[in-house]
Amino acid sequence: MARAPRLTESASAVFAVLAQAGTATRPQLASLARLSKPTVSSAVAELEGVHLAAHSGTSSGGTGRSAAVYRLGPAAGAVLAVDLGPALTRVRGCALDGSLLAEATGPREDAADVVRDALGALPADAPLRTIVVAVGDVAAPQRVRPATAKAGPVFDTVTVALPPGVPVHLENNVNCAALAELHEGSARGRDTFGYLRIGVGIGLGIVVGGRVLRGANGAAGELARLPYPWDDDREPRHEALEEYIGARSLLRRAAESWPEADGPCPDTTERLFALAGEGRAAARAVVGRHGTDVGRLAAAVTAVLDPGLIVLGGSTGADAQVLAGVRAELDRLSWPTEVITGTLGELGTVVGAARLAVARGVQTVTEAARAKD
Repeated sequence: MARAPRLTESASAVFAVLAQAGTATRPQLASLARLSKPTVSSAVAELEGVHLAAHSGTSSGGTGRSAAVYRLGPAAGAVLAVDLGPALTRVRGCALDGSLLAEATGPREDAADVVRDALGALPADAPLRTIVVAVGDVAAPQRVRPATAKAGPVFDTVTVALPPGVPVHLENNVNCAALAELHEGSARGRDTFGYLRIGVGIGLGIVVGGRVLRGANGAAGELARLPYPWDDDREPRHEALEEYIGARSLLRRAAESWPEADGPCPDTTERLFALAGEGRAAARAVVGRHGTDVGRLAAAVTAVLDPGLIVLGGSTGADAQVLAGVRAELDRLSWPTEVITGTLGELGTVVGAARLAVARGVQTVTEAARAKD
């Protein structure tokens, strides 16, 4: 990995705002960075000298004068986001201004090849600044050494494809999806909400004050650990709630109640929801009960967080047929809380991971500000 050049503090500040803006004139940079115009001119010259900024045309003002427009230069580099999903691996490579440079998708078992494909599509002259890997487990948001990280066998196979020397950060997949919904999805404009993902597993992304709440151990929102069942006759079992609400149990309940007259029982949740959408009574009953169950879980979330908004996601949670049941049960058990469906779907995790990777990539460059102005 190419090391970021040492920068003055003002050049570091200008680089950060230019990365966020994408393109900007020097007056705009001065306003965004809250620096004087002479300081910004010096900072831009410094960034151009090490190819972290580049001239990108001109902009005409209302007075008829034109101003030079700048963008990130080739030395700014790129970042990589990897979503190790339950079925598919999704990878995105982005410039430090967030623009998409490369993407690849493939089966989970071919995760290393998918990563290699995305890496191969990145510009050859763009140094790779950081990598964020989204995993379906508790993940403290810190840099890890791929050789020693404990993130499951799929991550172990991916490490062989990761370039040596590039910082790698693990992040929980639901937290990534929550971040994506906050900035690019259905929760835009809302700085506090819960992202409730229901699919093969269950999880909650908690956003408070515009930031993801991770907890002391990186385990905030691990709903699978809620005690279940909880009554006089049964003892809670480890992750029994996830076992009950998850997609596998949904299909098992469908099989247990499926009438022979309705033909073969669906063997995928996609088929189950499709039959419910067609009006098949058995499928509608199973899906309706699923909406009630998710609504009860949403009521538990609301009782603890009072988020004001719950965004539903996941392969079964985000289906439109679940929404009404969730709203009805939440209204019955708790106080008024808005419930909507996420808009990013299965792409949410990699979109959020890419946003995190960009932020960390910019940080690797701006942290090179060691010299004094």
